[in-house]
Amino acid sequence: MLYSIGEVAKKLDISTYTLRYYDKEGLLPFVDRNAAGRRVFKDEDFNYLETISCLKEAGLPVKQIASFIELCLAGDRTLDERYDFLLEQETDLEAKMASLQHTLDFLRWKKWYYKRALAAGTESVNCLPETTLTDPAVRAKFDQLVADGADPKQLGELDRT
Repeated sequence: MLYSIGEVAKKLDISTYTLRYYDKEGLLPFVDRNAAGRRVFKDEDFNYLETISCLKEAGLPVKQIASFIELCLAGDRTLDERYDFLLEQETDLEAKMASLQHTLDFLRWKKWYYKRALAAGTESVNCLPETTLTDPAVRAKFDQLVADGADPKQLGELDRT
């Protein structure tokens, strides 16, 4: 079956502008054109488009994605290169996710910290006496709650009803 750029955009929930940009940047060398010069997508193009979307979501620059698509189009002789490329991207993405998880954990701790301060009417409830330093026992309490199975997101939620 053949698809217009509009049909593909709708099917993938992306804009026609994005598809045109991808084409301009060399990500769509597999797309044919009709006699009028319009892009014509085939069913098998969706595999490439899904790969492009995935790599874009992973944060890869367009030039790297274009290089990967070129490897794909080169055939079986590039299987090792493609595998190694995806292995590297997986490793990078796992590192990014771990970093983001650490950031999320810290934000949830601070929400709980401020929830306690709001309930007490003062931030000093979380601090060592006569200082603005966070009492390590307060952090330890939060960490223990989480270790005991409390949802860290819910720990910091305020009841605003």
